[in-house]
Amino acid sequence: MILGNVSLRCEAMLPLVVDNANGKQQVIDAVIDTGFNGFLTLPPEIISKLDLPWNGSDTVTLGDGSETLFDIYSARII
Repeated sequence: MILGNVSLRCEAMLPLVVDNANGKQQVIDAVIDTGFNGFLTLPPEIISKLDLPWNGSDTVTLGDGSETLFDIYSARII
């Protein structure tokens, strides 16, 4: 069972461990959206701290229907 909480902004939050597959790990509080599709966004500070490998860029459709370009990095979630 996964335990989380609901923030004051009524967001479902789960603690997750992000792993770079080389031993570096960071615990984050992730906001899980009802449209969750298996991808997470991370702040640049965590991407840099974990030295996550860059896999390229892709156009992503946001919840409001607009599109934007995102860099994609690899990480494991524990």
